[in-house]
Amino acid sequence: MTRLLVAVVYAVSAATVANAFPPSLARVSTSFGETGALQSTTDHAECSHLTMLRLPDVKISEAVSVPAATTGTVRAPHCRVNGVIGSEIRFSLLLPDTWNKKFFMGGGGGFVGSVQNSAAPTVNLGYATVGTDTGHQGIGTDASWALNNPERLLNFGYLAIHRTAEVAKAIIRSYYGGESSRSYFSGCSRGGGQALMEAQRFPDDFDGIVAGAPAYDWTGIAAQMIHHIRAAIPDSQAIMTPLFTPEELRMIESKILDACDANDGVKDRVLDDPRPCRFNVDALPLTEPQRAALKSLYAPTLGPDGTEIYPPQPFGGEGEPAGWAAWITGPNPLLAAQKIPSLQYAFGTGMLKYLIFNDASFDYTKYDLKSWKKDSARAATILNATNPDLDAFKAKGRKLILWHGWADAALTPLASIRYFEQVKTRDANASDYFRMFLLPGVLHCGGGPGPDTADWNAAIADWVENGKAPDRVVAKKTVSGQVTRTRPLCVYPQKAVYKGTGSTDHEGNFACR
Repeated sequence: MTRLLVAVVYAVSAATVANAFPPSLARVSTSFGETGALQSTTDHAECSHLTMLRLPDVKISEAVSVPAATTGTVRAPHCRVNGVIGSEIRFSLLLPDTWNKKFFMGGGGGFVGSVQNSAAPTVNLGYATVGTDTGHQGIGTDASWALNNPERLLNFGYLAIHRTAEVAKAIIRSYYGGESSRSYFSGCSRGGGQALMEAQRFPDDFDGIVAGAPAYDWTGIAAQMIHHIRAAIPDSQAIMTPLFTPEELRMIESKILDACDANDGVKDRVLDDPRPCRFNVDALPLTEPQRAALKSLYAPTLGPDGTEIYPPQPFGGEGEPAGWAAWITGPNPLLAAQKIPSLQYAFGTGMLKYLIFNDASFDYTKYDLKSWKKDSARAATILNATNPDLDAFKAKGRKLILWHGWADAALTPLASIRYFEQVKTRDANASDYFRMFLLPGVLHCGGGPGPDTADWNAAIADWVENGKAPDRVVAKKTVSGQVTRTRPLCVYPQKAVYKGTGSTDHEGNFACR
């Protein structure tokens, strides 16, 4: 049934789409520089004419010219193309008036449910860029759309991103009259998982991929989230009553920093790498149930035979409002109206009900993970991007950057490390095409006390186009519009080490070792 559905859903093959646009729609530019590189061009088809474009299993519902803006994240003048692939994969493609001959697709977050494009601002740099809702509509914390609907599950799992990329490339060819010279993908969280899925399943789609804090092992994440919910929210009848107050969470983080902050040679209230931190939870002034819950939260999620299903949560982010309170312990004020205590509660229960067991009445409090591997096997084949075999990706000369915040309370960075090391174990030369960076003190996809902003798009383009593999990427922390700290991010397993002189808030005073 699954194979048949894939065949039906995937009606638009690369070859079909590539030849499906009428060349008469485009005015072809043949401007080349001395090196043979296609130059930026303003020569393109009339935007509104794209509604006449006919592609198999695709309906373009809107094509409108958008003038330049002085505010917002998308400012360059462009042609906005909205449409639907198949029955309900919605997309929005932005085609800049001045095109740099490149394509950049952005990922989504959570369960998606609306057209999302984390790379939309790249249109300001001349990229054509697209995003999709991955085949369903709804709020990002709700997965009920997947109930009894395997087509939506397949689209969400891996098909929608691929199909949207193929359709976007076909429209780009028609509009500008030529191929993109380079294609890129970038996303964080769910978008990071989409990034790894593309590298593993569809290595032809993108020359360079950036995966931030990737949600790539959905069944493992679901197991860990249920493990966390049981520890942090033990009373299912009082889910909106947190086990820890905000003050207690700040105290926990402060005590951990007091004990381990100096391990990296710099006292800056940031753990550069929490793994060497040896902190005794029993020393905290908490109740015994609270200490027991903490021990469980910092422990790996294990199966019945003692094997690790998912790596543990490291120290860090406990006292940040967008850290543990938002994701693990609650209460999250943004979810209070829905009577949902935390984001892990929302995503964990949603995954179990609708993506794994296909049972809206499923009760996580009565499930103990004893048959987890068997129960989650079907969902894993559709949702998980855990395959360390990147041989096809490597053979095509593609490049992949993975980055993750050390204080991420949503998705443990140890899972990203696990995947990276699995790839390295399989291929000792993986650094030729795959590199990872860890961000000290950074929460999920950004935020936290550490420098959380880096130009990953420039890093991947420089690697793909100029052969400059990233060894050191500078990150910055901005407060009220002012840069307060910069720090080098070193290619894993290297770390930024203070040289001993100068400001510890300036990246130039650190070396990667």
